[in-house]
Amino acid sequence: MAKKSTESTTPPRERAFLVGVELRGEPALMTLDDSLAELALLAETAELDIVGETSQKLDKPNPETYIGSGKVEELKILVEETLADLVIFDSELSPRHQRELEEKFGDQVRILDRTALILDIFARHADTREGILQVELAYYEYRLPRLTRAWTHLARQAGGGGGRTGSTGGVGLRGPGETQLEVDRREIHKRITHLKGELEKVRAHRHRYREQRRRSNVPTVALVGYTNAGKSTLLNKLARSDVYVANQLFATLDPTTRRVELPAGHTALFTDTVGFIQKLPTMLVAAFRATLEEINEADLLLHVLDVTHPNALEQWQSVQETLVDIGAQDIPMVTALNKIDRLASPETISASLSQRTPTIPISALTGQGAEDLLRMIEGQLFENYTQVTVHIPYRDGQLISLFHEQGKVESTKPVEAYITIKGMLPTRMLFHYKDFMKPPIEPNQDTF
Repeated sequence: MAKKSTESTTPPRERAFLVGVELRGEPALMTLDDSLAELALLAETAELDIVGETSQKLDKPNPETYIGSGKVEELKILVEETLADLVIFDSELSPRHQRELEEKFGDQVRILDRTALILDIFARHADTREGILQVELAYYEYRLPRLTRAWTHLARQAGGGGGRTGSTGGVGLRGPGETQLEVDRREIHKRITHLKGELEKVRAHRHRYREQRRRSNVPTVALVGYTNAGKSTLLNKLARSDVYVANQLFATLDPTTRRVELPAGHTALFTDTVGFIQKLPTMLVAAFRATLEEINEADLLLHVLDVTHPNALEQWQSVQETLVDIGAQDIPMVTALNKIDRLASPETISASLSQRTPTIPISALTGQGAEDLLRMIEGQLFENYTQVTVHIPYRDGQLISLFHEQGKVESTKPVEAYITIKGMLPTRMLFHYKDFMKPPIEPNQDTF
């Protein structure tokens, strides 16, 4: 009987060499070492083997190669010694930096930056049509100004990209597929326009769905947080559901909504969203606008924070900055200090954040603190009211009806183009009325 071969058919993992740069005088949430450690986690999520790293402190980037010329020569030697297939920079490289570095290294190695690596991970995890559209749009907008040698790297790709299954080609090469290699800039612009149009349809569909949810008077809670903080695990625990969970960065790209019963008998809809990260590429924020609107339209944000992470406070700050970037900073928030089952006591971080947001220690894995968290959320959603006076145009009749249904109306005063309502609103609903706190400016009838 022939002996069964034990030789693995899995292709060898690509070897990556990491490069970090600290710019003196430029504010940063993390130290250079911590940022490089996060880059290594990203690389591991992309199934790369890390074979080395180097760093440099600069007053400003080299206009040609980002790092200094001497560092480039040192890096070439290190790449040769470690047999690296890729060099990954922790910062986003400009198109010029990309071109110059590729010329310096020739065919010896591929040059990627943090943005390209994140795009690759997103391509791996995009399951739905919406997710694939969003990743493809971000991919083209990133590649468009880099249509030189970097574009021809895709020639090594065997097939199309996107999705957890069926992706082929090396890290940084996943994209719309081999057939796109021959398109010119005009065709790529046409493709970008088409993708934006398709995503507008997705956005319109989501908007209609959110309007239906709002008419049902069921409040929504959006789970936000740094990538891999435990949002999906927490949603599974609270909703007794089976949302996809993996111990890797960006395991969730597409928002998932589940109905959750609250302790006093109320109901809320909880939505899991894509995780944030420091240096989140701007084109990803733009491409995922339809998804991120789930956050903007929420009545309450549930910020899930991994208190066991050495940079927990920095991660909390990074999420707050991203919320500002997408215009969601005014939505009420509760912070869940997650993974306390691994920590002796989270009091230090809790004390640091309690002045900025209500906090509660929990374990999404074991369920510890889950009931207390739900009670806190229920209080925020249904028990806190704020005195307001709003001036709502008649065309926004749904908001007028919503005030009467869920608020406590004290007086109304009809005006020609709008109605003024004075009363109490649930604090969670203030965000929806923020544009109506001041009376509209009446047009001057005597001017033309």
